[in-house]
Amino acid sequence: MTLRAFLRGAACATTLIIAAPGAVWAQGAATAPAATASRVQEDDLQAAISKSNAYTALMNRTLRAIQSWERYGSWVDMKKGPTGKERYIGYGLYSLYDVNSEIKKAEEAMAREPKLPAIDETMARYIKAYQELAPLITRAERYYDRKDYRDDNLAEGQTLHAAMVPAARSFLDERAKIDALMRVYKRGLDQRELAAVEQREGKSARWQVRNIMIHARAVMDLMPSNEQPVVDLKSFNAAIADYSGAVREMDAFKDKNPGGVPMIDSQAGSWLGKLRDFSDKLAKSKGDVRRGAANDANWIVNNYNTMVSLSESAIRMAR
Repeated sequence: MTLRAFLRGAACATTLIIAAPGAVWAQGAATAPAATASRVQEDDLQAAISKSNAYTALMNRTLRAIQSWERYGSWVDMKKGPTGKERYIGYGLYSLYDVNSEIKKAEEAMAREPKLPAIDETMARYIKAYQELAPLITRAERYYDRKDYRDDNLAEGQTLHAAMVPAARSFLDERAKIDALMRVYKRGLDQRELAAVEQREGKSARWQVRNIMIHARAVMDLMPSNEQPVVDLKSFNAAIADYSGAVREMDAFKDKNPGGVPMIDSQAGSWLGKLRDFSDKLAKSKGDVRRGAANDANWIVNNYNTMVSLSESAIRMAR
């Protein structure tokens, strides 16, 4: 498993925030103003979650463009462009997914509350950058898939290369910006949603699942990438310690509740053990994932993605 392949797996590990039922949970003899305030807070949270989910769905779906561009970069010299002498020219590019629906929903979300100027404006630029790059990738994918380069001595391939390089650079730049902004935004939403769950039902099974996944995502945010293959071990180990605390919290809940936390409890524990093994390997290589820990990183990413799916099912079962 190459580090490049690992990075794409990590990038796919983006959790959709699971919205809670839209209702007022008033305790005891709550006054009408208190109930109204609770309703407003819940409505605001649901609006923020809806917006985040629309943006996240588009970001996940458009990862295919990054994968396609990296496929192209695996065989072509980016400085020279295609020459016809490449050994793996037949690799071409990956075809892209239809994202028209996701773009429409993201654009609708931009116009809705809550207004998030920095995120909304960056998302608009991200969509524009994608729409400039996507047609070029589609043309190039067809060009290489059909082996049209055999007829024109790579003339169109060179033309496409000259257009794709700056378009891809712009797209990847906007992608990095929206990734960073959304990561911070979703952390805040996670905490708000966790507090809302605890307020209405205590540290229930649903709370346990959300708490586990919040801390798991914090670990994922510190995983190595192509651009940063060396891990900040101090921060990474601190995130693992926090995640361990969430697992212990879940264990305590299971001890008191025979039903436990269905579907995710054993997976969450196994993931913790693998994280600790991974941390030990990173410590020996001074945090550099390229020195013998890439396979472990791949396992961690794949199992995190499994946990995301399981957590969504567990939350539905807990309702």
